Amino acid sequence: MAYTRGNLAVKERARQEQVQQQRYRETTKVVTRRRELPIREKLLYLLTLVACIVIAGTLIGRYAHIYQINYAINTASKDISKLQTNIAQLKIQKERLENQIVPTAKEQGYIEPTREPIRVEKQAAN
Repeated sequence: MAYTRGNLAVKERARQEQVQQQRYRETTKVVTRRRELPIREKLLYLLTLVACIVIAGTLIGRYAHIYQINYAINTASKDISKLQTNIAQLKIQKERLENQIVPTAKEQGYIEPTREPIRVEKQAAN
């Protein structure tokens, strides 16, 4: 026995036997089933979930409305700035045309009156 205890082949066989024994070892698993929740608790969870969804929907709706208002404000601001530049251009054009009235009229034969304008008095109907 002194020789077999130091022999590696014997130890290897012992290891193989242990591995084979472990392969066939049955394992048991304990399965625990959860107890069902009572109906009241289910309803409480459901109502809480519905309340959260309603609140979230309300908040999302408000933010969407605020976004639409901001978009309309930005659009109106852009339109106002365009119209202001258009008004400024039209004022410049008006002044230029007013300055051209007298020279154009003189070219076409306009003569400025030298005496007082003619007045026509209304006669009362009898």
